[in-house]
Amino acid sequence: MDLVAQWGRGGGAGLDQARIEAIRRRPVPYVPPVTWFTGAVLGSVRISTTTVPVRGGRRVPVRWYHPSEAVAAGEAALPLLVYLHGGGWVHGNPANYDPLCTFLADAARVIVAALEYRLAPEHPAPAGLEDCLDAISWLAGDADRHGADRRRLGVAGDSAGGNLAAVAAQHFTALARDSGGVNIITHQALLYPSLDSTCLYKSKIDRAGGPILRRDQTDAYLALYLGTGPSALTARDPRISPLIGSVEGLPPTLIQTAGLDPLRDEGLRYAGRLRAAGVPVVATDYPWCPHGFASYPGAGRGGWDHRPELAREIARHLHAHP
Repeated sequence: MDLVAQWGRGGGAGLDQARIEAIRRRPVPYVPPVTWFTGAVLGSVRISTTTVPVRGGRRVPVRWYHPSEAVAAGEAALPLLVYLHGGGWVHGNPANYDPLCTFLADAARVIVAALEYRLAPEHPAPAGLEDCLDAISWLAGDADRHGADRRRLGVAGDSAGGNLAAVAAQHFTALARDSGGVNIITHQALLYPSLDSTCLYKSKIDRAGGPILRRDQTDAYLALYLGTGPSALTARDPRISPLIGSVEGLPPTLIQTAGLDPLRDEGLRYAGRLRAAGVPVVATDYPWCPHGFASYPGAGRGGWDHRPELAREIARHLHAHP
């Protein structure tokens, strides 16, 4: 799996624009034996695409996942889960997450909206983040048109997407606090997220050679995401490293980490910060799993176990919210 991941993702510092674009265009064939590792794309979930407006007069694509059984049964408006894909802020797209997102839509009985935000290096930070914030805000106001309940909106993401989800939760929590309004984010689920690029955690040293994700890759992706020039953000900006941002009043949180992952320690550290601030947290480490196990749960011992927990926590908070 490590060899497949390196072929599919590319190297670290030597990753040029042509290679990046080729990797982005490469489709994933969700047929056996690939689905032995990724899980199947569930036919019980209807997939569609639209676009939503963001700043600058642009529109970003959204990939929708509606659980057909719940829709056919005429259930009341379902909760909405906004999913932000991983890929080091450089790779990835929502279609690569069809197995996971169809599973979540079906198992948690939620409508999933997966965003296709702008990627580096063409669009360094905070361009992709701004797309996510604008799209989440729009979806919260436009949820009814898609059969979703705007009062029950969660955000989730893996790896770099977990970073964006964490920053989004902090943003909307601060917005609600400053305005005296209601936080539109009611739950966040962060899967092996990148949360602190200000220091070198022990897991990044111990797992510098992988598997799946190597330290030279994390360093290269971060450099591409930050960009260069006088307006470039730094690792000490909470929009890059949300672990150093404000965590007071954040919504209930699930953090899933992987024991073989360079990013493991920062996920556990973030869970500790949230608990100290009184935020309800479920933090689970999957000790024999590598980075990326949500995309290929069959690659590590116990990888499939994360999915029931993920669906259960999302459903527990979004369906219970008034």
